[in-house]
Amino acid sequence: MSRLWRDAMAGALYGPGGFFVAGSGPADHFRTSVHASPAFAAALLRLVEEVDAALGHPSRLDVVDVGAGRGELLQILLASVGLAVGVSGEPAHSGRSGLIPPRAGSPATLTPATSARRPPDEPSLVTARPSLAERIRFTAVEYANRPENLPEEINWVSEIPGGITGVLLATEWLDNVPLDVAVHTGDGWRYVLVDPDSGVETIGELVSPADLDWLTAWWPSPASAPRAASGRDLRVTSMDATGGSASGFGAARPAQGSSLTARSRPGCPETPHSDHRAEIGRPRDEAWANAVQKVERGLAVAVDYGHLRDSRPIDGTLTGYRGGRQVPPVPDGSSDVTAHVAMDSVGSAGAAVARCAYSLVSQREALRALGADGRRPPLSLAGTDPAAYVRALAAASSVAELTDPAGLGGHWWLRQPVGIPLGPAVAR
Repeated sequence: MSRLWRDAMAGALYGPGGFFVAGSGPADHFRTSVHASPAFAAALLRLVEEVDAALGHPSRLDVVDVGAGRGELLQILLASVGLAVGVSGEPAHSGRSGLIPPRAGSPATLTPATSARRPPDEPSLVTARPSLAERIRFTAVEYANRPENLPEEINWVSEIPGGITGVLLATEWLDNVPLDVAVHTGDGWRYVLVDPDSGVETIGELVSPADLDWLTAWWPSPASAPRAASGRDLRVTSMDATGGSASGFGAARPAQGSSLTARSRPGCPETPHSDHRAEIGRPRDEAWANAVQKVERGLAVAVDYGHLRDSRPIDGTLTGYRGGRQVPPVPDGSSDVTAHVAMDSVGSAGAAVARCAYSLVSQREALRALGADGRRPPLSLAGTDPAAYVRALAAASSVAELTDPAGLGGHWWLRQPVGIPLGPAVAR
């Protein structure tokens, strides 16, 4: 029986035996920034340190990962904090593997011997303030059962906790928040219905007043919409936060270890004929506003692929992933079902809750601002220290994948401060 896409997605992704609930996790099916390079987690750790400083180094610093998969990101962050700060609280060695040089004053900065020797009457900074490793608390939010080998330092919950002081992370979470799909017909916007077993779509009733209001505000009608790149080749062309053009990416989500096949390939479910298709982002606005509301003080960060109002894709971005390959979006629970995020709509919803402006930049800009720029090491290093050159070159290549504007670097970083100043979002 055909259902609204929102209901079909919810069952396929999060119902009993759903894609994100059962099995070994999404890492076996598609590649994200977390899986691509440890430089991503290293940059996030630097961001956590900046928020910690902005909060005045609270006695407890929360790091909450929403849509945590099987806890991969938090495990890397936990290991990085453990490497960066020794058990005694004294800085040890950097856990960044040389991908991002530590900043002076950060927990990963080596303490010079001269500064380590303090007069007996001078108070110790370490004594005065517990180390980051002692204060940080990691929480994974995911519907799946807790992985057996997850470190006990990581709390595992199914709902976002309240009273967060620190950082809320949502890396490729919003794209999997179920939503409805609509097509524009002669009498207005109508819902698209889908058969969960076959993926075959039909046209349903006119959209609700609430969804019509969202479409009117955030998804231009055919008469007023500039034609953006087709969702059938899964390319989105958009404007960056400063008004400059940003190239789209060749696939909605990079699949691991395979070349991607466009959604319009033979065998895909038929889509009801329409000159204009929309993915109604209202549930994602609500989900993000709820997440931001859980932050008492700190920063909420959403990293996802998406688009802006002036460049919505003309026929949508809905697609699926399974086993490292892009597949038709059939909501039967056997594959990921995902769609790009209306980032400006989501950002506005969060800002209304936080009562503070949000920042929206590309991942390329965000990572560069955090010290990950992917620049090749100087060739002279190859002559003086060949092994170091090879390591630095490998690290640069790893970062380059994260910052490639035609790939992961085209993702958006939405930063929503709550009760703290918003630091610079781009490198200067």
